[in-house]
Amino acid sequence: MISTLAKSPLQVYLRQDQMDSLRVLSKRQDVSLSELVRQSVDRLLLEIPLQDDPLWDVVNLGHSGLGDLAAEHDRYLAEPEVSQ
Repeated sequence: MISTLAKSPLQVYLRQDQMDSLRVLSKRQDVSLSELVRQSVDRLLLEIPLQDDPLWDVVNLGHSGLGDLAAEHDRYLAEPEVSQ
């Protein structure tokens, strides 16, 4: 999976045996070393159990004080628009 999204640089130090294996695999699959690393990171992230996904850290960050916000969020979002 080759992404056209912007990429961020990252410097990583690998053992020589890792570099040797990656070079061979890179030539065999006709992809860059960087692409192999990106693919590996994608596979690693897919293995994270859903409950351990760091994105869950944003859940419950704010407190509205409203006990029914989950059920009534559409109404709360629309009220300011209706009153204008």
